Amino acid sequence: MRRALGWRLRVAAAALTATERARPAEPHWYLADTGVDPSAQGKGLGGQLLRYRLDRCDTEGSAAYLESSKESNFAFYNSFGFEVIGEITLPGGGPPVWPTWRDPQIRR
Repeated sequence: MRRALGWRLRVAAAALTATERARPAEPHWYLADTGVDPSAQGKGLGGQLLRYRLDRCDTEGSAAYLESSKESNFAFYNSFGFEVIGEITLPGGGPPVWPTWRDPQIRR
């Protein structure tokens, strides 16, 4: 595998290290790799997926963390209570990644 991937493996490992270092130390759910196929976007599916996961976080009193590589997603994540908490510069010229955090929501 190392021969097939070459330098890409080193860049991928460095990117993983950069994102791991940015994660807060506080206990939280890491909502990784949540997305909707572009052909199905705009129909509320992403919101349903996120709401399902956040309901569990809230029930447990747990914070939630996710990363976005698109500034255009900020408003969407903000509508669920996420706030951008930094910016990660990926090695190898990758796109910026923005870590976001959401405290558990208390329901009344």
